[in-house]
Amino acid sequence: MKKSKSLFGGIKENFPSGLVVFLVALPLCLGIALASGAPPLSGIIAGIVGGLVVGALSNSNISVSGPAAGLTAIVLTAITDLGAFELFLCAGIIAGLIQLVLGFVRAGSISNYFPNNVIEGMLAAIGIIIIIKQIPHALGFDNDYEGNETLFTNGINFNYFSELAGAVHPGAIIVTLVSVGVLLAWDQIPALKRMKILPGALVAVVVGILLNEAFKMSGSSLAIGTEHLVSLPVPQSLDDFKNLIILPDFNGFLNPKVWIVGATIAIVASIETLLCIEASDRLDVQRRITDTNLELKAQGIGNLISSFIGGLPMTSVVVRSSANANAGATSKVSAMIHGVLLLVCVLSIPFILNLIPLSTLAAVLLLVGYKLAKPATFKHFWHLGKFQFIPFVATVVAIVATDLLKGVGIGLAISVFYILQGNMKRAYYLSREKLIDADGITMKLAEEVSFLNKAAIKKTLKNIKSNSTVTIDARGTSYIATDVLEMIQDFANIRAKEEDINVELLGFKTSYRDYETDEDSHIVITHKRAM
Repeated sequence: MKKSKSLFGGIKENFPSGLVVFLVALPLCLGIALASGAPPLSGIIAGIVGGLVVGALSNSNISVSGPAAGLTAIVLTAITDLGAFELFLCAGIIAGLIQLVLGFVRAGSISNYFPNNVIEGMLAAIGIIIIIKQIPHALGFDNDYEGNETLFTNGINFNYFSELAGAVHPGAIIVTLVSVGVLLAWDQIPALKRMKILPGALVAVVVGILLNEAFKMSGSSLAIGTEHLVSLPVPQSLDDFKNLIILPDFNGFLNPKVWIVGATIAIVASIETLLCIEASDRLDVQRRITDTNLELKAQGIGNLISSFIGGLPMTSVVVRSSANANAGATSKVSAMIHGVLLLVCVLSIPFILNLIPLSTLAAVLLLVGYKLAKPATFKHFWHLGKFQFIPFVATVVAIVATDLLKGVGIGLAISVFYILQGNMKRAYYLSREKLIDADGITMKLAEEVSFLNKAAIKKTLKNIKSNSTVTIDARGTSYIATDVLEMIQDFANIRAKEEDINVELLGFKTSYRDYETDEDSHIVITHKRAM
């Protein structure tokens, strides 16, 4: 009885956020399917499976899965090369099996090595991309919902602004502005904010539909045409329903190309999922931690089922997840509700959904994008210093200019560079200027001195002038790499003698346990002169 009460409590609390995610996911599922060269319903199927199956199996409380824009190019190329969507579905099944294996071998643990500045940079970049891609729809320029009419189309589209200016639709702009006004009012006015059962996104969508219907009834030129509305297939009979679903051609398993595509999708989808899970956990106000290995298993099962019934491959998706978090989701019930709504509405009322202006959905996503990339985030990392700010900004710029995986890779590389640089300086470092007038120099070594610290210590020893007095203090050091010990030995036994440098060594042991080889590193430093 208690369990039932808890379940219904979860449904009541999370229905508004599930509804918001449904409104965001619906056009994205269709747009990604169209951009991938796949049947329109395949994107919806992936969204339904992502909500109901992955949502139920995953223990992520915020993440929402569905067809991902990051897989669009891979899917489009694969369908073209294989020649049939039915063969491609076999690759999706293979990808699901590989993800299951990755989950069982605990490959999800690699997500623990993603630094926070890179994850936050990824979130900010996705926020910027959302804004860039939704501006055309907010203005009534709707060639492709996935945003191929944006500033970045295989590089910079220099005709973007002229194309945009020539395609502006006044009615779409009015709907966008009114929708944004409704959403801001629901966020700012306390009385409206307390109406959690009625989310602002739903009110904005209803107002957008009514406003456009009023334009149509009055015969106004502001009326928004069907090319600027959601477009779902509307089956008229049972046979139409059957024809919408495409099943895999199992002969594809005999095609080596299918296996290569399946492995590619598994790797890319798994990496994107792990990145998005890390981001989703940071969006969770309760800071709950997702089991990433369980997530890979859930994604694998989801991709298996989706591909068996004609759906696209899926990942955890930041756009849906961030909309979920911003709408106040408290558990994974929200993701499951979004899946139920996709299923029910697509089967029962597609003609009503086809009345929704894309501009009102763009308004919802514009605010989601702003919350991800708000200036306060950039200011926060600026105050943390260059070691945090530069990798953060580099990740943002790289993702916006390239894609998610390349951008994160660049951000990780820069972050690792700064980590290594900081590690090298942490043992000890003095600039030449500080050494020039120093009569007595003390080098206090860190608790652990690895080969990464060799360059900084070497530079300091090189800058010590003749006739100086140097104390090298290792009393608090538990490990020194052999490379560094030999360098100190050479300095104390050879150069110090030649240049009349007084060297005092404190706390050095006769041997240090090597952390990598588990053997003793021996060194004998014979030159020691009293101060």
